[in-house]
Amino acid sequence: MPTKIVPDVLSWASILDDQTRDQAATTGSMPFVAPHLALMPDAHLGKGATVGSVIPTDRAIIPAAVGVDIGCGMIAVRTQWTTDQIRAAGPLSTLREGIERRVPVSAGVYNDTITDTAQERITALEEQWPTLGTPDRYARNWRQQLGTLGGGNHFIEITADETATVWAFLHSGSRGVGNKIAQHHIKTAQAVAKRYWINLPDPDLAYLVEGTTEFDQYIAELRWAQDFALANRAEMMDRTLDALAEHMGSPVEQLESIQCHHNWTDREHHMGRDLWISRKGAIRARVGDAGLIPGSMGTASYVVQGKGNPASFDSAPHGAGREYSRTAARKKFTAEDLRSAMVGIEYRDSDAFIDEIPAAYKDIDQVMADASDLVEIRHTLHQIVNVKGD
Repeated sequence: MPTKIVPDVLSWASILDDQTRDQAATTGSMPFVAPHLALMPDAHLGKGATVGSVIPTDRAIIPAAVGVDIGCGMIAVRTQWTTDQIRAAGPLSTLREGIERRVPVSAGVYNDTITDTAQERITALEEQWPTLGTPDRYARNWRQQLGTLGGGNHFIEITADETATVWAFLHSGSRGVGNKIAQHHIKTAQAVAKRYWINLPDPDLAYLVEGTTEFDQYIAELRWAQDFALANRAEMMDRTLDALAEHMGSPVEQLESIQCHHNWTDREHHMGRDLWISRKGAIRARVGDAGLIPGSMGTASYVVQGKGNPASFDSAPHGAGREYSRTAARKKFTAEDLRSAMVGIEYRDSDAFIDEIPAAYKDIDQVMADASDLVEIRHTLHQIVNVKGD
């Protein structure tokens, strides 16, 4: 159950440091945030607004509260195979390498060639661009970005549920082009605040007001970036399933597919009024909504069903949430610590992933316990193969 930590913030987080609490309180105090900010169990310090927060706003939006990876989220596909069948088909390292050959990973790494399926998605996105010019104004190579993973906490996993049924599961967003779009509109909002002498508690809480040209352009390009993120995940999933089919020697049967954003803004009706709902590190969890909540590298992830909790604005956490910053994690943990945490999971052994060690994140079991009135757990997934970028 939530706790009112300050008048404007309801929190579901049992693990919450003072800096994160203060940041959420500052965002919640903005005059157009109403009726309250909802802080998810995985909440941790972010840029401007807290990661793991649901921010309802009346006739205004804070671009930084959506995050710079617009549309970031997850997709998962349930297959016909079991863990034993995957392991019996050949070395798991071969499967991992097959995925890595098909999907460019790591920050700044993009496609050398564009596949037929990617071209279809690119053409649709070109036709959907909503404002003057093209997406090239933000990133001339955005077409090469579609179907690429990135770095940080983005991942591709082959994982299995409690019945040993195998799923393909991945996490990524709108890549460089989404970041550029977000940064542009954050700077626009800051320029507007300066123009009208608006004093802000944090420059990254600069906002755009409904009915202005700046607001309309942001919403249009935000929605395009969210569509790019969806297409990016769909393209990567196609390639991941192709690698899985090659490993198994037969086509994948997609028995179930789930796709959800967790850096996302849309207009929704809550508590008798229309509001802009910005979920920065949170998923939508209306009654019956299928959702995905990943843990950290090496821990469990969850397939969930929303309960439609009104106080959360029909929302739920998006993952484990960091407990240590990347810098702090690199000081505290070693490559050997990571190897111990990843025993039994096929992954690329690299010091680059030390800051992604499970111990750098909150305990996903506690996060899920805190979220018990937000979602129902349908499946618990444990990794077989993990693919990440540097």
